[in-house]
Amino acid sequence: MKKYFQNIGADAPASIVVFLIAIPLCLGIAVASGLNEFSGIIGGVVGGIVIGLLSGSHLSVSGPAAGLTAIVAAAVLKLPVVEAFFLAVVLAGVFQIIMGIFKLGVIGDYIPNSVIKGMLAAIGIILILKQFPFLIGYEKNYEGDEAFIQVSGENTFSSILNSLNHLTPVAMLIGILGLLILIFYETKWVKGKKIFQLISGPLVVVIMGIFISQAFTNAPQAFSLEASHLVNIPVASSAKEFFSFFKFPDWSFISNTDVWITAFTLALVATLETLLGVEAVDKLDPLKRVTPSNRELIAQGSGNIVSGMLGGLPLTSVIVRSSANLNAGAKTKLSAILHGLLILVCVAFVPNILNLIPKAALAAILVFTGYKLSKVSLFKEYYQKGWEQFMPFVITLLAIVFTDLLKGVLVGIAVGIFFIIRSNFRSAIFVMKEKNMVMIRMRKDISFFSKPILKAQLESVDNNSTVIIDMTRAEFIDKDVMDTINEFMQHAHLKNIKVELNKTTYNDSKKITSPSLKNMDDSAH
Repeated sequence: MKKYFQNIGADAPASIVVFLIAIPLCLGIAVASGLNEFSGIIGGVVGGIVIGLLSGSHLSVSGPAAGLTAIVAAAVLKLPVVEAFFLAVVLAGVFQIIMGIFKLGVIGDYIPNSVIKGMLAAIGIILILKQFPFLIGYEKNYEGDEAFIQVSGENTFSSILNSLNHLTPVAMLIGILGLLILIFYETKWVKGKKIFQLISGPLVVVIMGIFISQAFTNAPQAFSLEASHLVNIPVASSAKEFFSFFKFPDWSFISNTDVWITAFTLALVATLETLLGVEAVDKLDPLKRVTPSNRELIAQGSGNIVSGMLGGLPLTSVIVRSSANLNAGAKTKLSAILHGLLILVCVAFVPNILNLIPKAALAAILVFTGYKLSKVSLFKEYYQKGWEQFMPFVITLLAIVFTDLLKGVLVGIAVGIFFIIRSNFRSAIFVMKEKNMVMIRMRKDISFFSKPILKAQLESVDNNSTVIIDMTRAEFIDKDVMDTINEFMQHAHLKNIKVELNKTTYNDSKKITSPSLKNMDDSAH
């Protein structure tokens, strides 16, 4: 742990930024899940401290995730008592530890890079779209909602349109000034001044927001912020009341089938979101450090056990918090641990101060984080890589924006696999043409998927040509492909096409009928 304190100058300010963002997200996700706000706070604390200590990730931040909201809300309604749900969270943690022991974390390595980048860009766009209403003072939906169809019945775009009819001048002022401050902090002039490195831009935005909000406290209602525009943490009047916020699992429901089904569902979805999260953060890490995925599953499982034992929400690695952590300058996992400690200390001792923070200030920070995740340069980069990379990237992005994170990623993976298979099939058959001579080389396994490509190439051969079909480098040729070749050979004479089938060695001089074709073949090596 000593090596982590070497970077405390970068990690401590970053932890404050993540802490400020995590508070409203934890509260919002808890309310949307049908649980007490304090369950979200517990999840935030455990995600930061427990998972932070056990994880091998340097930049990932864990906590309650919006992707689990629907599952949690359905389970809370279905199970007999809420304590049975917390038992399911504990069991989900056990399942994740078992997955880690059996090295199932390797699943994350099979997700195409184009899908991961598309997911990051989608998260960035979602942050901008979802936080815009909060930026101008429209508080109808909960913080952290990532789904296209929202709990209120609105969708992402209708929420933006409705927000324009409910403008709050003070919230707009805070939001716009917050964005200007963050843009100012990105200029070369600011980055070259050490004085600005002592206090981060997001923290300045929050302090500015509090001062403006307090300045308009006694203003007419149209020019002041209501309680719904501010962070709202449960405040305990005594230590006894504070500890009464904690709930504990009821082990008498251990034999309940619904508890086990909920536990397995939570474990599966949380595992997928975690693997996606750490893979995405590793791609963003400027030092290109790699998170040990199996260790991460054990850490996540341990965190869920502790969270469930205390009455907290299920946890995953969360891309929004992790991205904010990285953008705030974090270097090691000390930032994640400190953010968990800050949540614990502030909620226990100074919740009233946190409740002064305007949501518009936090929205400005998240909108700017979204911009950094979805820069135009990222779209240009993948467009230049070709359609095989660009299409999975764009389709993943659109699918996530118009559904939710998990569904969108599954769609992106399916599209990515399609383009990978398509590319492999297209490259399995190599065609060289010179004047009236054509060589078709089969370079690897030729399945029936290659049949349309081969058929199109054969049918495009001009009259009076010579076709050499080289099979010497193919380890397997499907019977459908052989039938296609045989059918072509049977009617080739009608176009005066000569076909030479090479099943032995292509460089056999008897098979080379043209020196120019042999030279063309040699140049391909």
